[in-house]
Amino acid sequence: MINNKKVVVVMPAYNAEKTLEKTYNEIYQNFVDEIILVDDFSLDETKEVAKKLNITTIVHTQNKGYGGNQKTCYLAALKSGADIVIMLHPDYQYTPKLIPAMASMMAFDEYDAVIASRMLGNSALKGGMPLYKFIANKFLTGFQNILIGEKLSEYHTGFRGFTRTVLEKLPLNDCSDDFIFDNQMLALLLYNGYKIGEISCPTKYFSEASSINFIRSCRYGFGVLGVSLNYRLAKLGLSGGIFNKNGRALDLSKELVYYNKN
Repeated sequence: MINNKKVVVVMPAYNAEKTLEKTYNEIYQNFVDEIILVDDFSLDETKEVAKKLNITTIVHTQNKGYGGNQKTCYLAALKSGADIVIMLHPDYQYTPKLIPAMASMMAFDEYDAVIASRMLGNSALKGGMPLYKFIANKFLTGFQNILIGEKLSEYHTGFRGFTRTVLEKLPLNDCSDDFIFDNQMLALLLYNGYKIGEISCPTKYFSEASSINFIRSCRYGFGVLGVSLNYRLAKLGLSGGIFNKNGRALDLSKELVYYNKN
């Protein structure tokens, strides 16, 4: 716990058997109360590695997509009594050593959410981020900052944390089950007036690290543009979509089936 707040780390996993243990071993266990992994119907032995490490594990019986995986992650964390939830990819691309700092930024009520940014400083390209992704990240972030009226350094990191209040209230069930879920979630936070903090994060790109291909990256980019435009229209009272005030939050009454329960 940090400041008497229960800290839960969730890991949305897909084919992470080669990197899961290394990621897990770098989590500072003294600051984390529980770790929950959701295996999105992996084709490798991810769930067996998680069981060996005695991680609380849920296994999807079919692939639900990156966003669908996160929805299960956050639902499981809320049902476990989490006050603060940190989402960490088990592919070892982001350093788990930042978890205490990220959690503390929320545990003392300074922020409602925290993102670990690859774009603060010069770590992105040094860590091996492909140049086209770096340029696309800069362009999309600049576009979103203009339309949304914020000054975030990036909207596309997969290392982020949220308070319980945020996860209970945001209409996450209305969000996509694909990669654009991440971007929709940050847009919803800003739309509803929540405070987002940022922390600089080194990152590593290597063959085992998960990454979407060029075609899916393009699809994601167009999705980001759509989220930004819908945000601006919603602020003008001209559109609803995920910014509808009657959106569907996570259903805490939904039962979850565990492959391994710590």
